[in-house]
Amino acid sequence: MAQHLYESSVKAIASPQACVYAKLADLNNLAVIKEHFEDPAVREKMAAQVPEDKLNQLREQIRQMTFDTDSVSCNVPPLGTISLRIIEREEPKCIKFETENSPIRLNLWIQLLPTSDTSCKMKLTAGADLNPFIKGMVEKPLKEGVEKMAELLAALPYGSIK
Repeated sequence: MAQHLYESSVKAIASPQACVYAKLADLNNLAVIKEHFEDPAVREKMAAQVPEDKLNQLREQIRQMTFDTDSVSCNVPPLGTISLRIIEREEPKCIKFETENSPIRLNLWIQLLPTSDTSCKMKLTAGADLNPFIKGMVEKPLKEGVEKMAELLAALPYGSIK
């Protein structure tokens, strides 16, 4: 199997690099995603981009997500619960993850670079070990998923996350 990389576009974040890193390096802080998704303005924006049935599926998956300091887990039918666990932290610029309980070995990197004292930019990269058959089935969802995850992380209100 070969390692295939999928990168998001670079996202601007209106919070300092150290603040964003501190929030993402402790995954308990990402429980705010559940609250963020319930915001009517966010749901309205997503409804304009995603069909209602898919939006309802996403909403249910987000509700079932669990968080702790080093991992985030979610139910992915029909695969069951899949977790992303932090395997390396390089303060304040990089956090590396690896999947657990996944049929596909996947790594994820969140890279952060300062753009000023009050903002930074972020890029997500996913690396997956895929054979040619599996690659054909999951390549498009992986590309889209990495971009959507980057958009979600860039939209979080880092200054108000407690």
